[in-house]
Amino acid sequence: MGILQDRDRSKLDSSDDARFYEMPRFVTHVDESFIDQLTQLYRDRLQANSRILDLMSSWVSHLPEDIPFTHVEGHGMNEAELAKNPQLDHYIVQNLNHNHQLPYEDNEFDAVLNAVSIQYLQHPEDVFAEIHRILKPGGLAIVSFSNRMFYQKAIQAWREGSEASRVQLVKRYFQAVPGFAEPEVIIKTSDVPPVLQMMGFAGSDPFYAVIGEKTLVKSA
Repeated sequence: MGILQDRDRSKLDSSDDARFYEMPRFVTHVDESFIDQLTQLYRDRLQANSRILDLMSSWVSHLPEDIPFTHVEGHGMNEAELAKNPQLDHYIVQNLNHNHQLPYEDNEFDAVLNAVSIQYLQHPEDVFAEIHRILKPGGLAIVSFSNRMFYQKAIQAWREGSEASRVQLVKRYFQAVPGFAEPEVIIKTSDVPPVLQMMGFAGSDPFYAVIGEKTLVKSA
């Protein structure tokens, strides 16, 4: 049994996701502060000459340009967006809510990234099991998100949760898969107090990241 109930997986807009994403959106869905923090996190945690999978990607991957990677694979829902992404060496189009299996070999990637898209997965337990499968031992999965979303396409468990509970939810996704170390959490909230935000003062987007490491496989 999964960690989500059927109602938790439901979306306000239950129409085919392919139709929702068929028109390319060449915009960023978080602010520059979030993007800078994400790029710096990648710079700190990703190794040069490694193989990267950018899962549920778009026209920009936010990878640091000063680090050379052996291969950056893209995965997403809109081919035009993926084709425009200059950091991808190759990409595939796939709806993970229809097909939960990733078309990659075991132990193929050093890191799997998911930026501001985790809220749309309806079967995260299956997808995280696949992430674990395709990661090399010692490989990292980095899931980042803020408080923005396409509300009608986010699952109910995400829509109804608080920002704190969403962090816990992503941790549970990792914890549901044997072979991930206890996930690390990074939280950087907005620099403007909530009471001032209610008065109309804009602050930077909050930054959340949950990082899971595939534990080393011990020899028999």
